[in-house]
Amino acid sequence: MKIAIAADHGGFELKQSIIEYLSKKNVNILDLGTNNLESVDYPLYADKLVNSILNKESDFGILVCGTGIGISIKANRYKGIRAALLYDDNVALMTRKHNNANVMVFGGRTMNKDDVFNRIDIFLNTEFEGGRHQRRIDMLDF
Repeated sequence: MKIAIAADHGGFELKQSIIEYLSKKNVNILDLGTNNLESVDYPLYADKLVNSILNKESDFGILVCGTGIGISIKANRYKGIRAALLYDDNVALMTRKHNNANVMVFGGRTMNKDDVFNRIDIFLNTEFEGGRHQRRIDMLDF
């Protein structure tokens, strides 16, 4: 499994913590930036990550901006991308079970890193249920 990760300046520090956490679990990571706290535009980093998934360079993605809202809006403009802001553990579970999400989104200024690590684990260890949920997902991409 390969996970792409990208963030703007508001998510840079959490992105670095996530990379360290996943590296300890031997997860293959594609770091798409940003690489410091200098102000950047989050849509550019969402684009990089989405393209890595659509081009099959990564299986899943993680996006981080200050709140997670802006970067998730941008990512969800692409056909085939289902980015979910994982603001609690149940959302992390259900977004995989029912929505087959392929991008996790977090707020670098609004979320605790230990909560984020737990939600990543929940997301990665949950399977999509399919069935009636696939029919609904098919309705998303038109």
